[in-house]
Amino acid sequence: MTRPNALLIMVSGPFRHGSDDPEVWAGNLRAMHEAALEVHEKGHLPVIGVDVALPLIGVAGAQRYDELMMPISLALAARCDAVLRIGGPSRGADREVQVFVDKGLPVYRSVQDVPSA
Repeated sequence: MTRPNALLIMVSGPFRHGSDDPEVWAGNLRAMHEAALEVHEKGHLPVIGVDVALPLIGVAGAQRYDELMMPISLALAARCDAVLRIGGPSRGADREVQVFVDKGLPVYRSVQDVPSA
């Protein structure tokens, strides 16, 4: 349950990095969803850039993935209060984290680090 002092926390992690296997992508997205649920249970509002971008890519076509994915994710990152970076290597997730670093906003490295609202 979100609370009045809840933060808008981006959950950032690898999605496609290093793989062309849709099952790996699904597993990576599931890991972000699981972390997002834990963020929600701490009283915050979690957001995932991939979740915002994928439906648009689905309509626009896979050929527009590069045009849409990172610009949408980075625009969303610019609106959030903090980021939770999960998982392994990911250039995209690292670019999202950099938005928070540049603004001096919190970067959490595990769900346990996220304070309760």
